[in-house]
Amino acid sequence: MKLSRQLPLNALRVFEAVARLQNFTRAAEELGMTQTAVSYQIKLLEDHLGDTVFIRKPRALQLTETGTQLLPKVSEAFELLAEAMQAARHTIDATLDIHSPPTFASHWLSPRLAGFRALHPNIGVRLLRMMDASERQGTVPDITIRISAKQPENLVCHPIMRLRYSPMLSPELAASIGGIHEPADLLKLPWISEIDGAWLDWFESAKISAASIRPTSLDALGAQDIEARAAISGHGVAMLSPFFFRDDLSSGRLIQPFGLSAGDGKTYWLAYPAARRNMRKIQAFRQWIEETMATDLADHALQTLPPEARPATA
Repeated sequence: MKLSRQLPLNALRVFEAVARLQNFTRAAEELGMTQTAVSYQIKLLEDHLGDTVFIRKPRALQLTETGTQLLPKVSEAFELLAEAMQAARHTIDATLDIHSPPTFASHWLSPRLAGFRALHPNIGVRLLRMMDASERQGTVPDITIRISAKQPENLVCHPIMRLRYSPMLSPELAASIGGIHEPADLLKLPWISEIDGAWLDWFESAKISAASIRPTSLDALGAQDIEARAAISGHGVAMLSPFFFRDDLSSGRLIQPFGLSAGDGKTYWLAYPAARRNMRKIQAFRQWIEETMATDLADHALQTLPPEARPATA
């Protein structure tokens, strides 16, 4: 039999508190127990030892010889347990494991993680790019960024954003057909993105048919970063989110011919296991990403307004 199973740990915890405070009532208050429960635990300990540990006097509490011999080692043991718990918590809090879809990781999260690290220099970050949560092989990350229409099950989830998408292409590809002047001009070019589901909403809003689209041979499985790189290289038109590819649009590597956009009905979720919800590193990351994302979405919405509609700055 293991030694830990032979020890009345609850009774020892109560004994340490009573001996330290020299009072049953104060020990009960500290431990969140009734005084009757405290007395019961002391009796269990004395039965286990076969001797008393306290001499009860009307206005005082005195350790017996057995209690005096026991107290230093019990106190030391609980101090060691507290140190072990603190060390374990420090190890757990030391590194934050994040699994994220590739485009979110490379085009939004990674460039901004320095801000999180500046606020929390004692928390390391390990970021792993994953297309799908099913790619995990037996590991449970601290944080997962999920993309889905419905809230993921069996996790604590917080919605962080929804995106809209619009056709984008390289300026050179647009120039090859004399420019893009109306949505129908896009049908003259090959398309990288597979046009089905939510993307059809864009064509319907643009009042053109997607039936005559010429697809490319590239199958990026919906990976925005891969489709964007292909579009920049002139391989075709891609349905991309202006939110992720602001730098490519501002630099001229990509153009967005029309302000018309369509959503895909999906939400980006910040998700983590319920058992870890009180971890300081997860609480810190949630607060940071929600605040940073809210600011960034607001800035992006402002930048998409025409200049005359933007609020005046001092």
